[in-house]
Amino acid sequence: MSNQKMEMQTAPVPNERANKAATAPTQTVVAPAPTQSPEVQIDAEQVRQDLAKIDQAELVMPTAETESHTTNATSNDSNSPEISQDWALFRLLGSSLRPYKSWMAVALLLMLIVAALNVAPPYLLQQAIDGPIAQGNTAALWRLAAFYGLAAIAIFGLTYAYTYCLQQAGQRALADLRVRLFGHLLNHDYAFLSRTSTGELVARLTNDIDQLNAVLSSSVVVVLVEGATFLAVITMMLIINWRLALLAMAILPVVAVATIYFRKRIRRSSQGERTAMAYISSFLNEHLHGMTVVQLFNREGESEEEFDLHNSRYRRSLIVLRHHSAVFLSVQEVLASFGLGLMLYAGGLGVLSGWATLGVLVAFIQYTQRAFRPIIMLSQQYNAVQVALGAAERIYRMLETPPQIQSPLHPAQLENLAGAIQLDDVHFQYVEDEPVLRGVSLEIPAGQSVAIVGATGAGKSSLVSLLARQYDPQAGAVKLDDIDIRQLDLADLRRAVAVVPQDPVCLAGSIRQNIRLYDESVGDDQVQQAAEFTNAARFIEELPDGYDFEVLP
Repeated sequence: MSNQKMEMQTAPVPNERANKAATAPTQTVVAPAPTQSPEVQIDAEQVRQDLAKIDQAELVMPTAETESHTTNATSNDSNSPEISQDWALFRLLGSSLRPYKSWMAVALLLMLIVAALNVAPPYLLQQAIDGPIAQGNTAALWRLAAFYGLAAIAIFGLTYAYTYCLQQAGQRALADLRVRLFGHLLNHDYAFLSRTSTGELVARLTNDIDQLNAVLSSSVVVVLVEGATFLAVITMMLIINWRLALLAMAILPVVAVATIYFRKRIRRSSQGERTAMAYISSFLNEHLHGMTVVQLFNREGESEEEFDLHNSRYRRSLIVLRHHSAVFLSVQEVLASFGLGLMLYAGGLGVLSGWATLGVLVAFIQYTQRAFRPIIMLSQQYNAVQVALGAAERIYRMLETPPQIQSPLHPAQLENLAGAIQLDDVHFQYVEDEPVLRGVSLEIPAGQSVAIVGATGAGKSSLVSLLARQYDPQAGAVKLDDIDIRQLDLADLRRAVAVVPQDPVCLAGSIRQNIRLYDESVGDDQVQQAAEFTNAARFIEELPDGYDFEVLP
């Protein structure tokens, strides 16, 4: 509390988890110890089993649950919505891009124009061969050559234009999404943040956003432009010569079957590769943070062996993925070459028989190449899209997981704070069937200083965390001036309760900024007064830049 201290005794509660309790035998209420995230335990035997599955390309993606082998967090939350990856991606990108729909509309229009222009060069070539070249008409040939060049210039200019529009919309949308996600995390409950590793939170804000960026920058362009180009090519082929068009399309079902066949295997191996990388990220995050413990207990050799196990797992999964991708690409190239050969033979017979011209044959050879190009390029984007789907699902789950600690819709007003505290039959546990506080009741009048004394695991920190409403009790009530703190606005409550963390925390910036903590209403006099109150003023003033000295977090 702002100006009150309290002293009281609490009986030890042996079942409280060690990482949720204070480490000191005596603690002041105004200084709750931060809850530590549970350490990650990696089962080596499970890893070996996964290795065997990787070798057979049978490891399925654990979605957020197994990927968070390091976290046990976000994705496992009982309140996490169940959604498909496809729906998550469309929902997330749709809501993020909605404010920039004008940019997207212009980009889409330009993409359609480019797709239409992509079919012009083969058609102009066919017209030139069957017309001016066959007739010796130089003037007409010059005009067709000029149109050919103008089409190429237009494609270049419009491609730049739609890329610019798409990047304007995409980068702004992703920047907004990153801010939105960070703001959501800032307002999340302490239980969620304590059971979610820092590595996972950072990954959602950085790596997953970057995966969406890759889709917007590349995959969306390929899907829209190449997809529209494919439809335009088929249309032009039917218009020019329906016999050759049907022949060209006859190979497409074979391509579709091959794509579906390899898609399943690439997806499975891609999931295995991402799972293996999740294990490596978990292991590195865990051991780099705990390097001192590893060295003090002389476990460097064992840690290196464990890392080699994870690294071998990732290597094998990556080899499987690269193998399937390489075979798929080779099959696509073989089918494309077979289609061209078939077109050359059938078109040649058509030219000899008189139902096709040489210009039509040349145009159809180019159209066949362009028909296969979208299929190959779309298949090459499959891995990126799959990764983005997983990233979108994880971000969406996190955004749609509501904080368990929230201000009421109609909060009670906290006026003329006296500081009286009452605990009424409080029951609390972090984990089901592991009670920390059982039926704690006490009253602390305003103005009294009370110390909480107890052994490690007695519930000292837990009691203070309840008072600051970092957690809510499962039963009973915590009251401030006879008001249940669950009826108070969180901002009002935390302005009334002063908390000094047991472990010091520094943010990147100057000492002055750290003391102000983003509150520009705090003047320099108040900053200096706070430093003097904590006996830090002399130390700060001896630094090179005093209160403007830059500290690292």
